[in-house]
Amino acid sequence: MATYHVALVLLADPSGAVLLQHRDEDVAASPNQWSLPGGHVEPGESPEQAARRELLEETGLTAGELHPVWSGPRPYETGFPHAVTVHVFGGTTRARQRDVVVGEGRAMVFVPRDELLDRELAVSSALALSLHLRNT
Repeated sequence: MATYHVALVLLADPSGAVLLQHRDEDVAASPNQWSLPGGHVEPGESPEQAARRELLEETGLTAGELHPVWSGPRPYETGFPHAVTVHVFGGTTRARQRDVVVGEGRAMVFVPRDELLDRELAVSSALALSLHLRNT
């Protein structure tokens, strides 16, 4: 089984709210759940390049400086093929909700810091957000 790489962006606004995507019901990974924006790393792309490309495609936003938050195997989830390595990058933005384009998924919203873990989160995003909340 081939190992796939995905890149996610944990993008926080000045208040500490984090941009989350409500995923469609018909996607292979984490349907109907909330996730950080991101997707597959394409051949010839670095994980950071993929994170920037996916952020732009899915939200219409660009990121300034990005820093690695976490990288490792996708957390275990029954029924999901586990040859996936996840790369999470963090950054900040001055963008507001009105600047966000929903390029993929049902919704793309800045979720206040104290509400981040109150949603049904995709497993990789739940791990990244827990680390973020512990370290900031």
